[in-house]
Amino acid sequence: MREWLARLLVERTGKDLAAWNHRIQRARIGDEASLRQWLSQQGVTGYPQSLLVMERFGYPEFMLASADELIDDQYADRPNLRPIFEAIVAGAAGFGEMTIQARKTYVSLVTLRRTFARVQPATKSRVDLGLRLEGQKPGGRLVPSRIHETMPLRISLASVEELDAEVMRWLQLAYEQNS
Repeated sequence: MREWLARLLVERTGKDLAAWNHRIQRARIGDEASLRQWLSQQGVTGYPQSLLVMERFGYPEFMLASADELIDDQYADRPNLRPIFEAIVAGAAGFGEMTIQARKTYVSLVTLRRTFARVQPATKSRVDLGLRLEGQKPGGRLVPSRIHETMPLRISLASVEELDAEVMRWLQLAYEQNS
């Protein structure tokens, strides 16, 4: 996650993390609100700004955890759902090149271009597969999603058996549209 944010910082500002950390140190900003305001004035917003704030004031524990630790924590109290997650990832791996980005409460599946799906243990008995499908209306197993604004649709799965050919077609379409 940190590496991705650092790359995003360079893409958006043309300066790397070390350069920004040096500038922040020279500016002698003592609190988070002042740093955010200063960074906004410098044109640094969004995720890159959050990265620089964490660099200055410390990272939350989940940002220091490994991907395996984050995923283990997501399924610690719902081990029956872990096979669903693993089957989704294994199936998506066959589509082509992708990155798996673990967060505290979900996992993003990312093409070279952008996120095409999110896997989130929604309840103790259900995993939600959020899909970035352009122009697709809800219907059948595709229902409106609140996972993220970029994931307008989701399919809920309660067992590995529900991860059938139809679900895999939707997942592959999301992959193809976002590659």
